[in-house]
Amino acid sequence: MTDWLTAEEAMARLGVRPQTLYAYVSRGRVRAESDPHDPRRSRYRAGDIALLSGRKARSRKVADVAAEAIAWGEPVLASAITTVVDGRLYYRGRDAVALAETETLEAVARLLRGGQGAPLTRTGRIPRADTMRERAFLLLAARAGMDAPARGQPAAVLADEAANLLDDLADAVAGEAGFGPIHERLGQAWSCNRDQCDLIRRALVLLADHELNASTFAARVAASTGASLAAAALAGLAALSGPLHGGMAARVQDLADEAVRLGPRACVTRRLAEGVPFPGFGHNLYPEGDPRAGALLGALPVPPMFQALRREVETATGQKANIDFALVALAEALKLPTDAPFALFAVARAAGWIAHAMEQLADGALIRPRARYVGPAPETA
Repeated sequence: MTDWLTAEEAMARLGVRPQTLYAYVSRGRVRAESDPHDPRRSRYRAGDIALLSGRKARSRKVADVAAEAIAWGEPVLASAITTVVDGRLYYRGRDAVALAETETLEAVARLLRGGQGAPLTRTGRIPRADTMRERAFLLLAARAGMDAPARGQPAAVLADEAANLLDDLADAVAGEAGFGPIHERLGQAWSCNRDQCDLIRRALVLLADHELNASTFAARVAASTGASLAAAALAGLAALSGPLHGGMAARVQDLADEAVRLGPRACVTRRLAEGVPFPGFGHNLYPEGDPRAGALLGALPVPPMFQALRREVETATGQKANIDFALVALAEALKLPTDAPFALFAVARAAGWIAHAMEQLADGALIRPRARYVGPAPETA
């Protein structure tokens, strides 16, 4: 038996999809390396595949299967909205990178929620706060406290409410009620020219949804209770705010600042020596490189320091730049406010949260996992 297998051979022997194979690699259960005949592809250790295949063939407890599914494992919910296949991202079967060439966030949001909904008269609520992040939280919290529960409402009514909610959130982040597409409203608030607004449009489309990530799962859990679309979006925003999700941009910025102080090569050398990670590089679902990052960086006038940092990290680690790195590079290139990467992420991903909330409402099931108890033994009478 050969020592190495192609991705197709490995998936066939395990009976899994690409996401699951990549998850096994990220968790150290399958070793992988670049194919010496084609550096764009990876190959996988045959012995690891055989061992894992044998384990899969033996019966496993349902609880163990469920626990593994929570962490980059097999899908835990059925959805018709977004998938990742062969390193590409698809919104309802449409390639997200191709959509980013021409479409607006509003058009993609409508696609994600099944082709329905148009914004009605906007509420005009612009929360008073100093930062974009605060205004986003305040807007969604206010609407979550006032909007009616979504359960039982007709799909067409929810679709119109969804479009209205996305518009309200964009206005809150911009700090004023504007007119025109969302990318132009945000760009105007940040003093961007037409070409720069188009780069914002591209970023928004690429970020609109990403399958069942942490914030989307949070939004679906809230929606499964029948909560309003605003409440579901608020749950998504809360999850997005963590440093391992939407807060990753701040960590990428710290890396960039360090590269400015030390120089890109010295920065990378120091982090390698200290075992410090490189935020903004690598992705479990995209071992060959994040296509969203490639699409955005390819359209940008990437600042020279970011070009050098990307080159040094990719050469030293083999990990490709991901969308978090690309977002921070975009903010630097356009001289956007400090929290613009998070704001862009929040407005864009709200389109996905709302679509997933509507899909979960249509399903009608309450998401209620069980816990595998590992505490002290219960007292006996």
